[in-house]
Amino acid sequence: MGETWVGLELDVRHIDVDRWAPYTDRCRSAGLMLTTYAELGDTPSNRRRLYELNRDCAADIPGRGLFYTYEEYVRERVDVPSFDPRGVVLAVAGDGAWAGMAATSDRRASGWVFNEMTGMRREYRRAGVAVAMKVHGIGFAEVCGVHRVRTLHHAANTRAIAMNRMLGYVDVDAGESTV
Repeated sequence: MGETWVGLELDVRHIDVDRWAPYTDRCRSAGLMLTTYAELGDTPSNRRRLYELNRDCAADIPGRGLFYTYEEYVRERVDVPSFDPRGVVLAVAGDGAWAGMAATSDRRASGWVFNEMTGMRREYRRAGVAVAMKVHGIGFAEVCGVHRVRTLHHAANTRAIAMNRMLGYVDVDAGESTV
């Protein structure tokens, strides 16, 4: 993976979730509710909405390249053993629009869960919602019986790296973050 990628890991036993409560409060103040894909239901229309949200949020990721087609997305991201609807935190606006997501996959066989994607649609950014979603999603590690969350970022994605480090993530070998 080399210099282009930054691997990060959080030991959830060392995070004070209450410290980040103001971010959740700001979400509510902005009219956004945090929920999970599991709570909303895995329906054909919700799969399409999840795809569109993920595609929109991924557009600004450095080095991302072309996003999946819908069929590829379902085959490679949803219809796989590591996908668990409980690991997908969604920020939903009062009008029902899906504003952001923090998707975490089940990699418990490797001893951790993996934060696949955290992103917001442009019009909802800058309210601290991404932090609130990530903190909300930390509970998925407990669901999976592990205490580590890993993630991987392109080195140019400095905002995402800084947000993770603010939450307590520490550097790990990027190659080990995807195993």
